[in-house]
Amino acid sequence: MTTDTLNQLLRRQVEAHGVKIALKFEGDSRSYTDLDRHAAQIAHGLIAGGVKPGDRVAYLGKNTLAYFEYFLGAAKARAVTVPVNWRLAAPEVGYILENARPKLLLAEPQFEATALTVAPHIERLITGGLRDTFLAWRDRQARDSVDPLVDCRETLLLLYTSGTTGRPKGAMLTHQSLFGLRAHPELLPDWYRWSAEDVSLIAMPVAHVSGTGWGLWTLQHGATGVILREFDPHVVFDQLLANRVNKVMMVPTAMQIAVRHPLAKTADFSFLRYLYYGGAPLAVELLTECSRVFGCGFVQMYGMTETSGTIVALAPEDHDPAKGERLRSVGKALPGVELKILDAQGHSLQPGATGEVAIRAQANMAGYFEMPAQSAEAIDAQGWLRSGDAGYLDEDGYLFLKDRVKDMIISGGENIYPAEVEHAIYGHPGVAEVAVIGVPDAKWGEAVKAFIVPAAGAAPTLQEIIEWAGARIAKFKLPKTIELVSALPRNHTGKVLRRELRDSQRGKAQGV
Repeated sequence: MTTDTLNQLLRRQVEAHGVKIALKFEGDSRSYTDLDRHAAQIAHGLIAGGVKPGDRVAYLGKNTLAYFEYFLGAAKARAVTVPVNWRLAAPEVGYILENARPKLLLAEPQFEATALTVAPHIERLITGGLRDTFLAWRDRQARDSVDPLVDCRETLLLLYTSGTTGRPKGAMLTHQSLFGLRAHPELLPDWYRWSAEDVSLIAMPVAHVSGTGWGLWTLQHGATGVILREFDPHVVFDQLLANRVNKVMMVPTAMQIAVRHPLAKTADFSFLRYLYYGGAPLAVELLTECSRVFGCGFVQMYGMTETSGTIVALAPEDHDPAKGERLRSVGKALPGVELKILDAQGHSLQPGATGEVAIRAQANMAGYFEMPAQSAEAIDAQGWLRSGDAGYLDEDGYLFLKDRVKDMIISGGENIYPAEVEHAIYGHPGVAEVAVIGVPDAKWGEAVKAFIVPAAGAAPTLQEIIEWAGARIAKFKLPKTIELVSALPRNHTGKVLRRELRDSQRGKAQGV
């Protein structure tokens, strides 16, 4: 069976649900009929503005209703949406826009200055403020329906991921990537299936697959989504209770904040059915605490931008402390997903042997935007995607992650690569060499720590490093601590041994 496209899925929900509320946002709402009509108007506007199939249109802002209308309209115009992480520093935003070359940029008012600074040549629309230009532009367009013939292999979404070289790469996600695994709901476990009665909370950033993908998952099933501009525990609780949200996705850091909210222990969460989480393991102690307060099923989801999100999951029935070892896994492959473990030469390993996790599934990206060499390196001729994660499969098919091959740091659900932080620190006059790792952090899961070999006669401070690097990278990527060292551990080829740096931090109190 051919995978449905986003346009087909939206049309189906309009026919089935019509005036039912699809999305809510800060006192505003849209029915499925409204979404379809507005998306058609936006498509007309994009096409009239010269946007052709395959062209990119970008968004710079937090989660909003305007973003999802814009995304659906771009899909009807057969354009590719590029949501840009608002937390990035201006040079990082500039690089993404330069690489993607969008025909149009929709920005929230507070990010207009950044957009103008880094991409003055790109035509811009603003979502709101005194001018309300996006709504005025949308409402000027023709209202007749737009229903193009779309191949499910066409790119729909371009999500930029941080790269080990310090430069982000644009993962091309197609209709098939985003909806292929969900085309056969009868094969999926109960926790994966949705109905029109479900209400979800869309709180993860739309520049992440967990944000846009979660929103699409909601719309695909005719459910109702409550959009949060960003994750705030007070707003989360208000919206959970007010809308009786029954399906929520969070990272463990957010779960910890939520479960310890002053209202958590007295609130009635009987309506909450599943809490999905990912991005980092869930400690048994936190699972026990969340189970006691929320009383719902828990699902750990493992995936990445390049797999359009979740391709492996630990089901609710496996979230039992009595099962011990299994709780340390990220679960089993979803139906239609193949996993194997590879050694350094690319040979498959037997259960229990650790190597690099490889994935073959319809959910895999089409490749990296205009990066054929990197695409070929990531996905082989047989369709196997090398994840960069090290792990092993047990005899029952459960995947256990051991380490991140690419040394990625996950802090508060954000992916941070050491190379980009090191690149931002290099050049400081007091720094001769630098290496960055992630260290355990009670609040964020991991925090960035920099090991610095000072230049002769220098002794740079944490504040100096933060001020220097903060002009080049996002705040969440900055080191929380630094350690001045005489030399960095290296192998015989000169490569820094980050594993030795991580090992040196075990059981050690963190500080400058």
